[in-house]
Amino acid sequence: MKRTIYVLLSVLVLASMTLAACGTPATEAPAAPPAAPAAPEAPAAPEAPAAPAFVGEKLEAPDCNYGGLIKSIEAVDEFTVKFTFCAPEPAFLPKVASVEAFDIYDADYLKEIGGDATKMNENPVGTGPYIVQEWVRGDHITFVPNPTYFGEKPANSTFIMKWNKEAAARLLDLQAGNVSGIAEVTSDDIPSIEADTNLKLYPRKVNNFLYMGINNSRAPFDNEKVRQAFAMAINKQAIVDDFYAPGSVAATQFVPPGVKPGFTDGYKGTTYDPVKAKAMLEAEGFDFSKEYTLSYAERTRPYFPQPTKIAQAVQAQYAEIGVKLKLEMEEWGTFLPATREGKKDLFFLGWSEDYPDATNWYDVFLTGSSPSFGAAYPDIVERIQKAAKLSDSVERQKLYDEVNVLYDQHVPTVVIAHGTTNLAFLASVENVVLGPYNENFPAMKTADGTVVFSQDGEPVSLMCADETDGSSFRVCNQIFSKLYKFGWGSAIPEPDLAEKCEGNADATEWTCTLRKGVVFSNGAALDANDVVATFGAGMDYKHPLRLGNTGTYQYFKDLFGPKVMNEPAQ
Repeated sequence: MKRTIYVLLSVLVLASMTLAACGTPATEAPAAPPAAPAAPEAPAAPEAPAAPAFVGEKLEAPDCNYGGLIKSIEAVDEFTVKFTFCAPEPAFLPKVASVEAFDIYDADYLKEIGGDATKMNENPVGTGPYIVQEWVRGDHITFVPNPTYFGEKPANSTFIMKWNKEAAARLLDLQAGNVSGIAEVTSDDIPSIEADTNLKLYPRKVNNFLYMGINNSRAPFDNEKVRQAFAMAINKQAIVDDFYAPGSVAATQFVPPGVKPGFTDGYKGTTYDPVKAKAMLEAEGFDFSKEYTLSYAERTRPYFPQPTKIAQAVQAQYAEIGVKLKLEMEEWGTFLPATREGKKDLFFLGWSEDYPDATNWYDVFLTGSSPSFGAAYPDIVERIQKAAKLSDSVERQKLYDEVNVLYDQHVPTVVIAHGTTNLAFLASVENVVLGPYNENFPAMKTADGTVVFSQDGEPVSLMCADETDGSSFRVCNQIFSKLYKFGWGSAIPEPDLAEKCEGNADATEWTCTLRKGVVFSNGAALDANDVVATFGAGMDYKHPLRLGNTGTYQYFKDLFGPKVMNEPAQ
């Protein structure tokens, strides 16, 4: 039965399939319209180019046999610089805080101008409180506040630096109200300033000295006995009494009494003895018929307040023992390089302390960093270099005691006097603060917002890395910044472009962290390569950016030498 039903169902299914195949076809659903073409994809926004990765520069000596202190300077990263020294350098912070020779420049700008001081003079690019509005050669420089300065903005709207080599003329300008303040007040002018209620005298305490340099490479001064006799022939006390301001003292040894360790208490070196001096010269066969030249520049300084009068007084004192001196007065820009190059037999120069440490005296003058005095004395150099590495002041003093005695034996110079320093301002100028190493011009206030200051000379150049001139430094201090600085009225180094600089245990490595966000006046951002390039130009004779003004970069030799990398033989 089940099989019969199955057969019938199969016949019915087959019949229905046949009818479907042979009947009227079914109507098809209309085809869907073609899809609209896809809208073209918007091009992806180009990715901003990634800032190039910082590549740190490095200056490195192959070894420490070149005669200097710096082994390497490395930009560890964008804001970190590491200084590595060949020996302990405990005075690193005061050294880099000291003079404008250690101003930091924009590396790219240095490359743009080829390290040329002349081009820097035309457009000085710095990070200081002011920028230069104009430099009228021979008359003045006008400064206005730097809008990108990272520190406290100047309290005045205009600062003008003028110059006049005549102290009396500077005082007349101050009395007439043509200037707000003057530098290098002489002892002759102090009474009239103190008597004038419209003026105010500002004494400044700073260690300094005036010396007569003697070049031991030029006859007859290559004879030690002759140099000793020349030292005995100067009546230092008479010169101080006649030409220096109250408080000044005659020199008794190489450094001033304020340099400690350094100054030997109770020690009196060579004393005035013209009779013995003449006898010594006669015993050495000195030629009294010959005329010897004593060179100087008419630049008033705290240590050299009346240059021509002092030179004439020394000339007269030598005449008393039969020595003929011809005075040669030269322009500062000619005189200073000539002495630095060792071209003068006898010359007057001086020094005001840059930072409070004996290395700023002994190392600068007595280790052979400059040919001014001829060859250095190995017995002096050995003790000085040993003392510089010590932090124990008692042990350092023992070495300097020995140096002070050797100095009187060899007589590389004759130190004459330590002068007092005085500046004067209109009594109406507010907030005048003088430190031992600077003046707070940006913080001074006047009724009309303009501060005018008159110093004794025009800047030699505004690339102070290659200068030793105080008149240039005073100007550069307004335009540039250093890693560290001395605050107004202070002798303690404090951070400037660096947030901090830290030394390792033995002071052979110093690592400086730079401030972030500091911008040069041309808009360039400060980074570690700027520090390496700046120091590189000063520390390497073969550096491509070492053109400068004279190419000497004397302070790098004075404080981190006595030699620098790749220095040619004399």
